[in-house]
Amino acid sequence: MIISEAELQSFTNVVQSHPHDFLGMHQAMIGDKTGIVVRAYLRDAKSVELVNVKTKKRTEMPRLTEDGFFEVWLPRSKEIFAYRLAIESYTGEIREIYDPYSFWPTISEDDLYLINQGNDHRVYMKLGSHVRELGGVKGTSFAVWAPSARRVSVVGDFNGWDGRYHPMRMLGASGVWEIFIPGVGAGTKYKFEILNQQDPTPYCKIDPYAISFEPPPNNASIVADITGYKWKDAKWLKARDAANWQEKPISVYEVHLGSWRSVPEDGDRPLNYRELGDQLSAYCKEMGFTHVEMLPPTEYPFPPSWGYQVTGFYAPTHRFGTPEDFMAMVDKLHQNGIGVIIDWVPAHFPRDAFALAGYDGTHLYEHADPRQGAQPDWGTLVFNYGRCEVRGFLIGSALSWLDRFHVDGLRVDAVAAMLYLDYSRKDGEWIPNRFGGKENLEAIDFLRTTNNLVHQYHPGAITIAEESTSFAGVTRPTKDYGLGFDFKWAMGWMHDTLAYMKEDPINRKYNHNKLTFAMLYQYSEKFMLALSHDEVVHGKASLINKMPQSDMTAKAANLRALFGYMWTWPGKKTLFMGGEFGQSHEWKYDASLDWHLLKYIDHEGVRRAVRDLNKLYVAEPSLAALDQDYRGFEWINANDGENSVLTYLRKSLDAKTTWVVACNFTPVQRTYRIGVPADGFWAEVFNSDAECYGGTGEGNFGGVKAEKKEWNGRPCSIEINLPPLACVIFQQKKK
Repeated sequence: MIISEAELQSFTNVVQSHPHDFLGMHQAMIGDKTGIVVRAYLRDAKSVELVNVKTKKRTEMPRLTEDGFFEVWLPRSKEIFAYRLAIESYTGEIREIYDPYSFWPTISEDDLYLINQGNDHRVYMKLGSHVRELGGVKGTSFAVWAPSARRVSVVGDFNGWDGRYHPMRMLGASGVWEIFIPGVGAGTKYKFEILNQQDPTPYCKIDPYAISFEPPPNNASIVADITGYKWKDAKWLKARDAANWQEKPISVYEVHLGSWRSVPEDGDRPLNYRELGDQLSAYCKEMGFTHVEMLPPTEYPFPPSWGYQVTGFYAPTHRFGTPEDFMAMVDKLHQNGIGVIIDWVPAHFPRDAFALAGYDGTHLYEHADPRQGAQPDWGTLVFNYGRCEVRGFLIGSALSWLDRFHVDGLRVDAVAAMLYLDYSRKDGEWIPNRFGGKENLEAIDFLRTTNNLVHQYHPGAITIAEESTSFAGVTRPTKDYGLGFDFKWAMGWMHDTLAYMKEDPINRKYNHNKLTFAMLYQYSEKFMLALSHDEVVHGKASLINKMPQSDMTAKAANLRALFGYMWTWPGKKTLFMGGEFGQSHEWKYDASLDWHLLKYIDHEGVRRAVRDLNKLYVAEPSLAALDQDYRGFEWINANDGENSVLTYLRKSLDAKTTWVVACNFTPVQRTYRIGVPADGFWAEVFNSDAECYGGTGEGNFGGVKAEKKEWNGRPCSIEINLPPLACVIFQQKKK
């Protein structure tokens, strides 16, 4: 035996951290003789022969331990040569393999430098598992960052989940462990078995960079190879990257993939990715939505979290198919002209023992101090944005969804929780920044960097902030000291508008300012109006049941009026699924929407109204072109609270197209005079009270002619029939 007893025991006791220094083929000197020593640690091997690939010569390798440690000394061989290992198992099976410990590292020193700096923007191409071919040998490389681990092994189907047989090597002082295992291919389940510095018992963790996982309770990572997928969306991507989305219509349909629609004939199972691609693209085209936004499609273990407690930041959830199936869904949507936005959650992560928490026995991804590292609202952990490798992990996640899966945008969840160190914390429960303030400087820097890189690599991609505070400059460019988001959800508009709509119409006149106040800050940020999933759960009631009247017809009229107001108010649009047809009950994450309601005109009428508003918004590009520009909006009368009526103009920059919007939020039909900027005919292009929507049919017979009668400070005016609980839109185009 050439290997020392101590070193041999480091393998059999599974504490060896430098396996490549001993296993495989090495030049060695025994006494005054120089030769070659070859060692292998092989599960279930009864006997092993060393096979010279060039000469075909076979040399038996003596067994040193019962669990499969073999070693042979070749005193006459002076140079390293290519070899294979011929293994006879206890069952009599004979096979030849390439030795995992005969390959050079798959990660260069330059790669490691960038990874440790957090500046490898495609870090996911280095870490994780990758099917590849080295020197003509097919297999999979594995790499993981675990700087404080004593030992890391790859365990999986291929080695009986036994950490003795594929220990990894740490590459220098980088904290990155690596190994290439020949013969391992796509579909293989695996985890990393880690021995930390404190606990003598090893434990298993998922691969943070994996793109595929098996279902709970095992949650194993799965080797996946998606390089063979053939995309067909080049036309879409080219047009997307050339678009100025600030001036383009964006009407987003927010969807939870697991509860949008089910297959009744198959036990009410949710649609899979490919079915979603077909049916969502058809529905969005019919409805006029420009984009789909998906509640986090990333991997997560706990269904009631809706996907917001992420364990696989690079992986589409297994629930609806494979990564290739997810790609096919995105591809199908793109081919039908529908953009794809995903909810992305870099604010926190769950405490599940198999995932990121305490990864290498230390607080690796999270802050150690709970005043920084614990999120009190959700019982989760907060990323340490000041750690370079953590920042690189998250940036890589963002870019991978655009690079690998061709998504068109990221709606970043819980931005407010990232920006403030005292978010949901009482005095004494948080630590000020280095200047004594409450701003999370590292998180702010991380968000700026991520937005810059997303736009650098994908000019047409958009980023959207869910940000509920008055933090200044969320959508200001980073060069002007902003965060660099393209849009910010208008949380203030949402809360004020819904609070107003919940009021009994008789009391709305006392709350009129809830609708007008938003214009005071409308152009301080680039806003996206959102009626999101958060507003239709936890006892808040569905959108239609927020409306105050008791009968469904009146509720539907209120909802149609709300949508008319929303679609004509400046800003891009987001509507959660079910709202577009007045889903009656609150959203349930584990049940399909109530599509059967469409047989009733109150619900089908709401759907038709949303469809027609979308098509008006998309067909008139000048309307969206000034969504973020004060020149596109003008009050006609913001002060008629007594009648609960709002009137305003939406204008094109060239002044050739003008819209008059009148919203009546009482159940009283009115003859109403409105000041307009020009005489001539004003066409009625939308009336939420139309019979086809389930309304009374009160309208203006296609339009009205303006009189040269001064009103509301304008030289001309129109007298209209303003239906009850309705939004009416008029349009005039100049040649």
